[in-house]
Amino acid sequence: MRKIFLILPLILLIATNIAISGWVYEGKWGSDGSGYGQFARPSGIDFSNDSNVYVADSDNHRIQYFTSTGAFLGKWGSQGSGDGQFNFPYGIAVSSTGFVYVADSNNNRIQYFTSTGTFLGKWGSQGSGDGQFNYPYGIAISPNGNVYVADTSNHRIQYFTSTGTFLGKWGSGGSGDEQFNHPLGITIASNGNVYVTDYQNHRIQYFTSTGTFINKWGSQGSGDGLFDYPVGIAIAPNANVYVVDNGNHRIQYFTSTGTFLGKWGLLDGQFFLPWDIVLGNNNRAYVTDEYYHCVYYFKYIQTNIIPSSLGIVKALFK
Repeated sequence: MRKIFLILPLILLIATNIAISGWVYEGKWGSDGSGYGQFARPSGIDFSNDSNVYVADSDNHRIQYFTSTGAFLGKWGSQGSGDGQFNFPYGIAVSSTGFVYVADSNNNRIQYFTSTGTFLGKWGSQGSGDGQFNYPYGIAISPNGNVYVADTSNHRIQYFTSTGTFLGKWGSGGSGDEQFNHPLGITIASNGNVYVTDYQNHRIQYFTSTGTFINKWGSQGSGDGLFDYPVGIAIAPNANVYVVDNGNHRIQYFTSTGTFLGKWGLLDGQFFLPWDIVLGNNNRAYVTDEYYHCVYYFKYIQTNIIPSSLGIVKALFK
């Protein structure tokens, strides 16, 4: 009996003072519909410097924005091809100056706005020439303000100044290095490196800011570090890379060079067909889910063993 009473406090001590670090579910907002705060297949998502969350509400042909916990703030857009109208917007990116850039996918163009939706400008048309698009999806802003676009059905990346002047491009259709099979998501690290989800090649590729191939990782499957149609991608302040593994209904995250670090998703009852992810400046992750027509958000919890507890544990084992 004495052994039992000695072990139980030890177990309780460890359970009280040790917890696993990781992403913890905090909440969600949204439902299927067209009202304020409702969505029809939300896709792209980004986070502004003032902590507001912007969502491309694709099948409602509009942009909505919210507080960091989902309180509705405003919206703009309707279906059409005029200035400020959309035809299935997918990608969205907010610049450090607060401008909101949208990949207006079925109109084959980029539009940009003030933080409250005032139209500022646009560029692009359907085609395969420089500055033209064939169903652009992902969009990202580099540290120097340039705009990078995943020109999905042209199987390439194009990049521009903040007002749409063409600067360069890379990529072609295929499965080799620097080739793509429908690139979708795009994000840019603080050092300027460009990370791309190569959707139908089931992998991540990354490049210098001008398109020189650096490396890649992933192939099709459900194991750690494998993908089934990766879509959204984001980089955390510590340079870790987060990938929306759409067909596996999960998020995976890696070092900047592709070493697997962790995952969360369907096994926790959290996603079904997640689409995009953004890491906010408030230690939160936001994920759009097209099937459930909502935005999930998570908080990263970092816990440690209390040093005094370690001393007690050691003493009990003497």
